[in-house]
Amino acid sequence: MTYEEATEYLFTRTTSFEKQGAAGYKEGLQTTLALDEHFEHPHQKFKTIHVAGTNGKGSVSHTLAALLQGCGYTVGLYTSPHLIDFRERIRINGEMIPEDYVVSFIENEKDFFEPLAPSFFELTTAMAFKYFSEQDVDIAVIEVGLGGRLDCTNIITPILSVITNISLDHTQLLGASVEQIAMEKAGIMKPGVPCVIGEATQQTRPVFDAVAKEKGTPLIYAEDEHLLASATPLPNGKGWEYETKSGLKFCGALAGNYQPKNTNTTLCANYKLMEMGYFCNIELEENKEPIAEELNNAFQNVCEMTGLMGRWQTIRQHPTVVCDTGHNVAGWQYLSKQLAEVSCNHMHIVFGMVDDKDVYGVMSLLPKNATYYFTKAKSKRAFPETSLKVFGDQFGLQSECFPSVEAAYKKALASAAGDDFIFIGGSTYIVAEFMKSRV
Repeated sequence: MTYEEATEYLFTRTTSFEKQGAAGYKEGLQTTLALDEHFEHPHQKFKTIHVAGTNGKGSVSHTLAALLQGCGYTVGLYTSPHLIDFRERIRINGEMIPEDYVVSFIENEKDFFEPLAPSFFELTTAMAFKYFSEQDVDIAVIEVGLGGRLDCTNIITPILSVITNISLDHTQLLGASVEQIAMEKAGIMKPGVPCVIGEATQQTRPVFDAVAKEKGTPLIYAEDEHLLASATPLPNGKGWEYETKSGLKFCGALAGNYQPKNTNTTLCANYKLMEMGYFCNIELEENKEPIAEELNNAFQNVCEMTGLMGRWQTIRQHPTVVCDTGHNVAGWQYLSKQLAEVSCNHMHIVFGMVDDKDVYGVMSLLPKNATYYFTKAKSKRAFPETSLKVFGDQFGLQSECFPSVEAAYKKALASAAGDDFIFIGGSTYIVAEFMKSRV
């Protein structure tokens, strides 16, 4: 079996929410527990940090991994989805899992797992935990796939849990209100394990408080800690300059307008880890930043250190091309403001969505002074580009339809002048296909 055959097996022989939507979502932990027992509970052989949330969990997970890595730990990182290569999901110190490991895992273990009919995510999670255990990682940052309570990553007992924020997303599976979704995300809380809440609202804070009280979980609200004193955007979309409440200045390479919130969450998680002794080689003094150099390195080089892509990522200049994986109303409340701040001659937007999102809500936030290239990803969940145009016409958007992301981008690039701006987004899958077309 080649690596291409192995990934084809994973994509076609298993069910997947990413491919099929709600029909591909497998609720419950029975299969995960069976896989875990078969592999002799690999997740118990290394420490973990568990990260959930509607938006921002990828940025927080990667930055925490970069910080731990920069402080000398061997760090596993498990995230989803991937953009170009399946192996992006499973990394150690930024290096993707080897192709031959993926192949051997399937070849050697399929006689056991095929009768269980695991989902794509269940099988991938088992692979990640087994790989991290065999490679003897010190700690692994584990991103929740969907929700929290019934997500197959929730068999771990981490040293720290993080919930970035809550907004309406995946409502057909997680609940129709932010309170219901918060309850699902709060399902990752464990007795005695501290949990950092990045952002809370009047609706979600009582839910977190109640679950934490019931489980005996110490809660830390990052917004209440005020660790980040200021955030100033760097010129030409190069990221942010941050200053902590104690006066430390450092730069972050992730450029989206939503990143200061993520940075405050990451800082809060970092300080909690220090209090717990996970930077034992670094002296912690009151009112003094103990890891200034490591902090700056992690935030400034997170993409190079961990392989993070697709967060207000600049692809080229003249014309400027930027892509972002923001795909729901909460994400676009930031993206729409950021696009409004872009200085250019004319804006071109290659845009597509999937059908389980609030398409109308997102499109109501799109800038009016742009040319749109509506398209769809190669997914059964893709919202037809012709239907996007119907919505776009209602909002007065100037648009054309294209059958593929590549065709839409090529037309946008051909139409753009050197001082124009091209944005690609609306869905993770749109960004993924754009990235793949450039490989």
